[in-house]
Amino acid sequence: MKPLPHIAEPEAHHSLDFSVGYLLRVTHRCFAQDLQRHLAPYDVPMGMWYFLRALWQENGLTQRELSRRVGSMEPTTVEQLKNMERRGFIERRRSIDDRRKIHVFLSPEGRTLVRGLLPFAEAVNAKALEGLSEGEIGFLRLVLSRMKKQFEAREAAVPAGAKPRARAPVRPAVGSLDRARRGAV
Repeated sequence: MKPLPHIAEPEAHHSLDFSVGYLLRVTHRCFAQDLQRHLAPYDVPMGMWYFLRALWQENGLTQRELSRRVGSMEPTTVEQLKNMERRGFIERRRSIDDRRKIHVFLSPEGRTLVRGLLPFAEAVNAKALEGLSEGEIGFLRLVLSRMKKQFEAREAAVPAGAKPRARAPVRPAVGSLDRARRGAV
C-alpha cells in the first residue's frame, strides 16, 4: 500500500459544515426520512419507492436500465423487483427481440400508486424548498445537475471492466481555489 503524503493539521475549512458531499448526504437523509414517514402507512419502503418512481416516469425499462437509473447494483434490483412482483406492483416480461433482456412493467395496482404516493414526494420537496426564491431553486438544480454530469463523465472515462484504483486525495496548491467553496467529502 502506498503511503499517504504528509498533510499539515486540518484547517477549519475541512469541517463537515464546508463539505459539499457531507451536506448532500445529510440533506438526502432528511428527504428520505421525511418521505418514509409518509410512505410507511402504505407499506412502501424507500428502496421500493425509487423503482416505482423510475417506472412511473418510463414504464417498460429493462432490469439493467432500471438498475442504472435507480443507482443500485443488479442483484439488489432483482431482489427488490421480486418483492414488488409478489406485492402485485409490477410484471416482468422477456424481451421479444432479445430473450436475455427482461422488461419491467407496472401493473394496474402499481400505476394506481402514483396518484396516492407522488403527492407525498411533492410535499416533501415543497417543504425542503420553502423560503427559497425561484431563482435559488433554479440555481440549485443547475449546480446539482452539473455536479452529477461531472461524476458521470468521470465514470464514463473509466474503461469497461476496469477496477478503479484507490488513490490518495489530490490537494490543490494553496490559494488555487477559494477555500470557502472547497470541502473534503
